Formats: sequence, structure tokens, C-alpha cells
Amino acid sequence: MTIMDEGGPLYERIYAMVRLIPPGKVTTYGRIAELVGGCTARMVGYAMSALKTGRSPDVPWQRVINAKGKISIHGDGIGNAIQRAKLEQEGVEFDLNDRVDFTRFGWAGPGESY
Repeated sequence: MTIMDEGGPLYERIYAMVRLIPPGKVTTYGRIAELVGGCTARMVGYAMSALKTGRSPDVPWQRVINAKGKISIHGDGIGNAIQRAKLEQEGVEFDLNDRVDFTRFGWAGPGESY
């Protein structure tokens, strides 16, 4: 059983989980999918992309990255720079290969650790 496997539209459940990621921490699309249940990493990506329409501006979308510890490519490339800048403002560091160390900055879920 997952933490949020019942109740509410899928995107709203995804956004509720992403809101729990503390500043200075990151998690993956796949981990959010596992925690929410009933969806895939790709669906979480679609939900994050839908935020560009101005819905739910309080969702810290920048804290969701890919399983390699990298920022996923956004359509125009500007989103990548914005995401990295937001994460760096929160204290998240990137290595020389543009990766985030999950052992330092990872969030595995409420009450969980990497």
C-alpha cells in the first residue's frame, strides 16, 4: 500500500506529495509515482509539465528530477536553467556531471531517507 493510493484526482495527489518535499531536497519522478500509487514516472512528469499553465504555483516542481540525479530536458531548455537555479538557491549542489547526490540531497518520502 502506498502513502496516497486513494482519493482525489491523480494530478492533485501528485502535487500533494510534491508539496511535502522539503527545501534543499530532491526526489525522482519514479519515487513520487511509487508514493502516490496508480501511476508511472512518466505520468508524474506530465503532471509537472502541466504546472506551466499556471496551475498550483505552490508546487515545488523543481525538486523532482530524474533517476540519474539530473534535471530532465525541458522543451525549450530555459526550464532546465530555471530548475537548476531554483535548486541551487535552496542549497542543492550539482557535481561536474550536472548530477545531484541523492545521499546528500535526496528525499525518499515522508519519514524516509536514502
